[in-house]
Amino acid sequence: MQVNRLFEIIYILLEKNMITAKELAERFEVSQRTIYRDIETLSTAGIPVYMSKGKGGGISILPDFILNKAILTEEEKKEILSSIRAVNAVSFSDPAPENVLRKLNNILGENDTDWIEVDFSNWGNAEREKETFNNLKSAILSKKVVKFDYSSGKGENISREVCPLKLYFKGQSWYMYGYCRIRNDYRFFKLRRIKGLCISKESFNIKAPQNIMKEDNIFNDEFVTLKMRIYPKMAYRVYDEFEYFKKLDDGSFIVTIEYPKGEWLFSYISSFGEECEVLEPQEIRKEIKNKIEKMLLNYS
Repeated sequence: MQVNRLFEIIYILLEKNMITAKELAERFEVSQRTIYRDIETLSTAGIPVYMSKGKGGGISILPDFILNKAILTEEEKKEILSSIRAVNAVSFSDPAPENVLRKLNNILGENDTDWIEVDFSNWGNAEREKETFNNLKSAILSKKVVKFDYSSGKGENISREVCPLKLYFKGQSWYMYGYCRIRNDYRFFKLRRIKGLCISKESFNIKAPQNIMKEDNIFNDEFVTLKMRIYPKMAYRVYDEFEYFKKLDDGSFIVTIEYPKGEWLFSYISSFGEECEVLEPQEIRKEIKNKIEKMLLNYS
């Protein structure tokens, strides 16, 4: 515990011009004698801490001091600061990451890490999604059951009661992973489809998996292997979305992809418009043809 106290003392001294031993003793609930020993330990370690006596005196640290003698290398310092910036970029949380970043900048003495800016929020209902994100974060940390209405990919609107375990970002969207009491199974829920979220007073005792994407049978959806021909106008999407593809002489591409069955399968294929043709499997090809014919009836 002393090591943690020593680092916090350094941070306090970096934030404040001066603080008394009495104030530090009260903060850490130790004696002033213990604080004096801590200051001596820091001084012996090469930290420029000094004490001034008399009225207005106290414990101080040289204003320009940074932890250049830390165990971390310069590269590791930059990686830590860059990682926190990345978390701040994808997070809907309150500005805590920026506060952490500012503190670490003070301690590590790094001021040139502002090299990237990312915003993964959508253009439409970002504020509502942010509110949902923060409420779910609170429920996950406090292990409280949540209740909400959810619109599934099949168009169903069902009231759910879920033990929330993790927030997960995948494929340009935020998801909540948890145990659904309605389905009696683990499920992913897209934040944008959650309506009327309510945090109950009921607690749960389910431990979240360390890496949900490595768990066996994490998705209950049935996947299909699509073989598609994509025409030259959509070449940019081929390069963006597919790792393996074959380019034909006419500039079109033959691609394959594993995709879950359901309405989102048709939505994905139709996002290519007339620049895509499903080659295999035949049942999916026929299904898409039937859907297109039904769509045409709306314009007859």
